[in-house]
Amino acid sequence: MKNTLLILCSILFIGLTSCKNESAKTSDVIAYYCPMECEGDKTYDEPGSCPVCNMDLVLVDTNVDMASDEISETSIFNLTSTWTNQNGEDLQLEDLKGDVLVMVMVYTSCKAACPRLVADMRNIEERLPKDAKNNLKMVFVSIDPNTDTPERLKAFAEENVMDKEPWLFLRSSVDNTREFAAVLAVNYMKISPLDFSHSNIISVFNKQGELVYQQEGLGVNSDATVQHIKDAMAI
Repeated sequence: MKNTLLILCSILFIGLTSCKNESAKTSDVIAYYCPMECEGDKTYDEPGSCPVCNMDLVLVDTNVDMASDEISETSIFNLTSTWTNQNGEDLQLEDLKGDVLVMVMVYTSCKAACPRLVADMRNIEERLPKDAKNNLKMVFVSIDPNTDTPERLKAFAEENVMDKEPWLFLRSSVDNTREFAAVLAVNYMKISPLDFSHSNIISVFNKQGELVYQQEGLGVNSDATVQHIKDAMAI
């Protein structure tokens, strides 16, 4: 009887120790991060706001496998719209999975802000390591699909010497374009038969199609944009 009681106590002690260790292990990995990744992969021990952008910190989900092929709820790959590139080939955004995407919404007949955005995109691309561009797409999305046919996009790409990798030009229907612009928080409005008023935003998406950074303005310092692209390509 004494031996049986001793065995039961030993089992109970081992069970409690195991539970305690598992609890400690779980509490050790609790961390918070800025959804805009203002300070790269830096995490915080307590909830609060990012000291850079003031956005609420987000709890790190330790159950998520970063190498998983699953698409998160915030990924643009959830959009099922069909797009056509400058070569007349149809694709869906999910076909770009695995590439870091640097995207801007423009239109080819623009004579004001768009040429500056094109220059900004070129500057960003030139600052990235050449050996890291195999998993990169620099994407122009037209906000004027009625004018920007695949033929027009191809001509524009050739005129600007952007007719090779990693450059990609896309157009879709008016409704699909509006939906995509809403996801990027890009506003645009037709102000004349040939002109649009629009936001000047360059967006960076990681390989899972999740927005990690946005650069707003024309001719602004792109150091943070370049760093976020490098970080996304390194994962």
